[in-house]
Formats: sequence, C-alpha cells, structure tokens
Amino acid sequence: MKITSSAFENNGNIPSKYTCDGEGINPPLNFSDIPASTQSLALIVDDPDAPSGTFVHWTVWNIDPKSTGIEENSIPSGAVQGMTSYGKEGYGVPCPPSGVHRYFFKLYALDAKLYLPSVRADSLEKAMIGHTLAQAEIIGLYSSTK
Repeated sequence: MKITSSAFENNGNIPSKYTCDGEGINPPLNFSDIPASTQSLALIVDDPDAPSGTFVHWTVWNIDPKSTGIEENSIPSGAVQGMTSYGKEGYGVPCPPSGVHRYFFKLYALDAKLYLPSVRADSLEKAMIGHTLAQAEIIGLYSSTK
C-alpha cells in the first residue's frame, strides 16, 4: 500500500499553501495498492516534534477503500473527521513554533468500518487494534515563517 502527494515528496517540504503561512487547506493525497479485503481506510496526520508531545493535525476514517486519494481542500464523501490537538474537527494546519517539524501522513487499511463519534487520535488508534491490514506513510517537513 502507498500514500503519496503531488504537492510534496516523502521527506520533502510541504508547500506553505497547506500551512498557517498560506491558505491552510489540506494537501492532495494519493492512495494506491490498497489490499483487496480492505473495508475502509483511515488517515492520521501528526507532528511528533511538537514541544508538548505528538500533536495531531487530522484524523479521517471510513474512507471508501476504492478511493484513490483525498483531493486538495476536501474530505472524501462518507468519511468522518475526528478531533485534532487544536480541539476541533477537520484539517489542523501545520504551524510549528520554531524549527523544522516532521508531519506524518499515515494511511491504514482496515478490515471493518469504524462506528465512532468524532474522537481524538488515541481513541481512533484503539478502535483500529486488530483491524489493520496494511499501513503506509509519507512525511512532509515544514518550518513556519510566523
């Protein structure tokens, strides 16, 4: 399974358009080689370099496994977004206080749909235990100019 982006390479810089220095919209993501038995996909975007510990920027689950990705500034039809470390749903823009931070875009193939309310990443990760068929990730780098 693979996750890529037309906006940045793995371990490359995330364009400012997708951060607090730009439009603050989610970057386009592309999915491929999804296992045939996948019932849903989940995405977790986090920053392990945040001063207070891992900062969650986006959680999305129940993405259709036939999906080939997530378009820029959108959420897949039927998918559910969870709470970010900002305390709200949706895409939480990268905006590191200092230095270069790594943003992990982690895609999970699951053998079930997850019937959850808008939860935080830790609850999503617990719900995925025993249901993960495959995992892929792409890492984007960013240093804010603010």
